[in-house]
Amino acid sequence: GFLTRDGESRRYQPSRRLRDLGAGLLSHTRMHIARRQILLEVSREVGETVNFAVPEDDGMSYVDRVETDWAFRIQLPIGTRVPFHCTASGKCFLSSLAPRQRRALVASLTLGAMTANTHTTADGLLADLDRIGARGFSLDEEEFMDGMVAVSVPVRNASGMFVAALACHGPTQRFSIDQAIAHKGVLQQAASRLTDVLFSNG
Repeated sequence: GFLTRDGESRRYQPSRRLRDLGAGLLSHTRMHIARRQILLEVSREVGETVNFAVPEDDGMSYVDRVETDWAFRIQLPIGTRVPFHCTASGKCFLSSLAPRQRRALVASLTLGAMTANTHTTADGLLADLDRIGARGFSLDEEEFMDGMVAVSVPVRNASGMFVAALACHGPTQRFSIDQAIAHKGVLQQAASRLTDVLFSNG
């Protein structure tokens, strides 16, 4: 139950039990505290909610989160699963895949319209993923929820493989796309620190 074989490539890949084991290791007390402190620092700097999300079979799962102090905020608690195709974290993950894997996974998704801005065609989503891969960060431009925007960057292991997405989001009344983009550097620096904390051999 720890490995499964991919039908197309016939290669073995981690199944849910192995991913759960990995998630458990990431939640080890020392690493969890360090990760939490980094998320707290990012949230204080950007002034909005910050998420740490990992890919699951049916979408991105929020495994850690720091809420903004603003009374008006969007509630997506730890454990929430959100779609790949219309969220900053989900598109961040999709863009990290090799082109063939990316096309195959996008072809398997149900591209349901969550808002008027959601990508509902494979070609449109793939073009966006190409842009994300080139610039190194992902945006949700009211694609998942009307009135909410988000920016996300990848968190990679020591070998450079995607393991999670670090994102912040907020309501458009106070958090614009331009503001989201302006904070990408803060997220990228934090993602680098998370790599050091979670995957350092020291």
